[in-house]
Amino acid sequence: MGGRGSSSGISDKGKKYGTEYKAVYQSGNIKFIKINKGNITPPFETMTKGRVYVTVSNQDKLKSIIYFDKHNKRYKQVDIDHPHRISGEWTVPHTHKGYFHNEKGTFKLSEKEQKIVDKVIEIWENKVDKS
Repeated sequence: MGGRGSSSGISDKGKKYGTEYKAVYQSGNIKFIKINKGNITPPFETMTKGRVYVTVSNQDKLKSIIYFDKHNKRYKQVDIDHPHRISGEWTVPHTHKGYFHNEKGTFKLSEKEQKIVDKVIEIWENKVDKS
């Protein structure tokens, strides 16, 4: 989690794995993370098979849900905090597919994706209420 080169342990910018983000909460395989310095940017890779990350702003607002493939590379990101134009209509939340943001297009959520968004929001709200 972090450094943009988690599979190798060091990013191309020389950041050591685990130094870019901090975990603020975890529920099962869903880990909520904040960036240590600067603006929150979703991770591209993970070292944990099947991990789902949720980026959280410094104001504790949920930003995005990031999914990884069998090679631990990002393949999908669901943005839940801002609209994106899809077929001429502003849509929030929405899905970006591909390793790079919007590499394979932007889409409205599937039913399955909406269920995960609802679950993530519920987990976070229950966590925040109990903190």
